[in-house]
Amino acid sequence: MYKDNSNKRRSFLKQLGATTLATAAVPFTSFAAQEKAEERILRYNKNFTANDTVRIGVIGYGVQGHFDLATALRVPGVELVAICDLYAGRLVNAQEQFGKELFTTKNYMDILDREDIDAVLICTTDIWHSKITLDALAKGKHVYLEKPMVYKIDQGYSVMEAAKKSNKVLQIGSQRVSSVGYAKAKELLADGAIGKLNMVNAAWDRQSSIGAWEYTIPADASPETTSWDKYVEQTEKMEFDAKKFFWWRAYKEFGTGVAGDLYIHLLSGTHFITNSKGPKDIYSTGQFSYWNDGRNMPDVMSGVMQYPDSPEHPAFQLNLQVNFISGTGGREVIQLVGSEGVILINGSDITLKRNKMPEAPGFGGYDSLFTFSKEMQDKMQTEYDAKWTAIQKGRIPQGDIIYKAPEGYSDHLDHFTNFFDAVRTGKKVVEDAEFGFRAAAPALACNESYFSKKIMHWDPNTMKLV
Repeated sequence: MYKDNSNKRRSFLKQLGATTLATAAVPFTSFAAQEKAEERILRYNKNFTANDTVRIGVIGYGVQGHFDLATALRVPGVELVAICDLYAGRLVNAQEQFGKELFTTKNYMDILDREDIDAVLICTTDIWHSKITLDALAKGKHVYLEKPMVYKIDQGYSVMEAAKKSNKVLQIGSQRVSSVGYAKAKELLADGAIGKLNMVNAAWDRQSSIGAWEYTIPADASPETTSWDKYVEQTEKMEFDAKKFFWWRAYKEFGTGVAGDLYIHLLSGTHFITNSKGPKDIYSTGQFSYWNDGRNMPDVMSGVMQYPDSPEHPAFQLNLQVNFISGTGGREVIQLVGSEGVILINGSDITLKRNKMPEAPGFGGYDSLFTFSKEMQDKMQTEYDAKWTAIQKGRIPQGDIIYKAPEGYSDHLDHFTNFFDAVRTGKKVVEDAEFGFRAAAPALACNESYFSKKIMHWDPNTMKLV
């Protein structure tokens, strides 16, 4: 068994607890004027004790599986027992990392059958998510499941039901919902910092071959080394194609494209911050702009979702964008727009921009006033000046506020800490099966909209397409 015994996490939290809140005024140029921006360091100090050892197995040891395992082992009291992957080279890699004594297999049921494993990390292709999750819960394992929760919308109901009946922890892997930055954005929105929410603009752009999922393919890739027949069990049989194994996100037979990979993060974050149950109308369109590598999922995609007025939030529109050949160089942003300001989320850092409309109505300038007779203009100007003061006519300057997460902060680590805390204590996770499905279903509906060229209608209360 492999166990990370470092105390880095505890030292990090201890250091944060002893740090004084730092503030600094720095110049900030806005469209209107040169102003000051107050920078605040978000305090983060969470008590953590490793009550019990949690022994884990990893199912799917590709790129995300490697990152997830590395983060999971940073949580004190977590031990690695076994790794499963269909590509033989990754099993060799696992034993090179953790020692020859590490149990490795190409059959995930070998991991689920082990009584010395408490929880599994499921980091496979999307098409296998629901199948392996149902099997894991049936075997009494706690589950950390990579997003999206399911490959198809109709698979979500059985997963939610199984999670409820199993009395085991199921957490979905959209780590932003565990971010201290997102928690701050949620607090600001609830406090009315930007007035009444009316729109959310969310984008995740990239500009690289790896960002577009063109990962390096090993020289020994073959039907035998990838267990191809097993790999395609959940879809139709087809001839071996190394791209469809190693670049699976780009193919609808195995993955869910940008919607399931990146829309899902933007949806999860938006739902967490707004407490939303989901949209009612969904439309998405896309195109193939650059990566002409045989993929059948677009590399540029946009979506529009209408969220209804609800007890949780006012009606708002969500605009989603993913561009894999973006001249921005790449970015991940969520912008919540209200009647009196904007909350801009960049990673775990938050910028609050406040801009309240003047109390007095507009008068003059680009207005019809100048088209009237001079006598009428003078008369109306006198009446306007008598009714409204200079303060009421102008905008009150308000400096932007920047909330920065502590240096070295990791929302991915927080997400895993949340998961293992729940495994140990039985407390509710931040992203359970229902939350995961409420994000996954609208994302997957975007794919249905793209292929059918139709607006999809979703009932956020019954969680069904209508």
